[in-house]
Amino acid sequence: MKYYLAIDIGASSGRHIVGWEEDGEIRTHEVYRFPNGVKKRGGHLVWSTRQLVKQVKAGIEAAREKYGRIESFSVDTWGVDYVLMKGRREAAPCYSYRDHRTEAVHEEVHALVPFSELYRRTGCQFQPFNTVYQLFADKTEGRLDGATDFLMMPEYIMYKLTGVMAHEYTNATTTGLVNAETREYDRGVIKTLGLPEHLFKPLMHPGAVIGGYEGMRAVLCATHDTASAVKGIPMEGNCPYISSGTWSLLGVRIDKPITGEASEEANWSNEGGVGYIRYQKNIMGMWLVNRLREELCPDKTWSEITREAEESRFDETVDANDDAFLSPVSMKRAFDLKLRRILASDGESDLVITNMSPDEIREVNESRPKLAPGDYFRCAYRSLALSYGKAIEELERAVGARYDKLYIVGGGAKNGFLNELTEKATGKRVVALPMEATALGNLKIQMEADR
Repeated sequence: MKYYLAIDIGASSGRHIVGWEEDGEIRTHEVYRFPNGVKKRGGHLVWSTRQLVKQVKAGIEAAREKYGRIESFSVDTWGVDYVLMKGRREAAPCYSYRDHRTEAVHEEVHALVPFSELYRRTGCQFQPFNTVYQLFADKTEGRLDGATDFLMMPEYIMYKLTGVMAHEYTNATTTGLVNAETREYDRGVIKTLGLPEHLFKPLMHPGAVIGGYEGMRAVLCATHDTASAVKGIPMEGNCPYISSGTWSLLGVRIDKPITGEASEEANWSNEGGVGYIRYQKNIMGMWLVNRLREELCPDKTWSEITREAEESRFDETVDANDDAFLSPVSMKRAFDLKLRRILASDGESDLVITNMSPDEIREVNESRPKLAPGDYFRCAYRSLALSYGKAIEELERAVGARYDKLYIVGGGAKNGFLNELTEKATGKRVVALPMEATALGNLKIQMEADR
């Protein structure tokens, strides 16, 4: 029996999953899990790369202790974030995409390369935290002085294990700097933005063997977790998918990038897949309900929360993709403001407050009906489902096809209430597969590389 190890790291947790082929199917066993999350340091949100590497090594030891010989391993993570290198030394800190440092550079970037041009060339949707803006912020701060390389997060972790600095295609396509047609870094954009050209190395594709660690081969999977998830979906034909986790990634596989004006306006992304393009959109996802739970009812189970959301009769909704929900201090307050449940006198609201003192605002707030926790969760779930419905309509117009099924994988696929709302909002039959699709795709690529 040959065993392979998928190391799948998300924004809130990491998993080590051993896989093997048996009776024509891939069997899996989770051998290690660890928490992950951003830290606040010096007024910024950052990742603890040292802790990540430590946990990855601990998980590898747990896998080896349980299964003995392991043929190969690979690492996938979220996209966008990276570690700057100066030779063999990291240039700390490693910023999180939820940090607000890029907000000051959007206009400057677009003055050099208008977003319409950036989109036409890269096909990457606008997100305020895209790597292109992070790197430009690094440039303005002088952090690129002396930098010799930058490694996307899974590339960095594999470098710490193997000593090899590799650059993988699927994760690179989340940077907003890869040409959608050539599928290599766009040298024209890089030069116009004044970014050091030596940082952008040739890209390797999933399946490449890049070195080893403790007797195991190191294989590049589709290191962007959604790319591995799409590879892992046991899909009949080509249908839309949602990889449902902290983010909901909704998309479909296509052969050629779609970078026209309508696609730009609808903010769709063309990102790398395993032999295809993933035409998809980021939707805020389970981040909304995870943060609400932390704040409103951390001791309740998800089954209790979902039941309360189903029993609620609160029917207001919000735009689930509003930037107000990206990294608020209080998710409840963010919902309140968008639902206009409270007035604000501190400049955080989009409401126009006139001739009202703080005491008068407080009196109005206190006189309004209070929402129960179930009301907030119902609002979040319904808002997500409506976002999915809108996205499916845009998707079908863009690709010129109609679909009858929608596959949902990842942790969010376990939520029956959200799946039911999604069916109603999209008009599609939901095929919910509450499986580790990302780890399965990671493992499939390793096994294919071993044949």
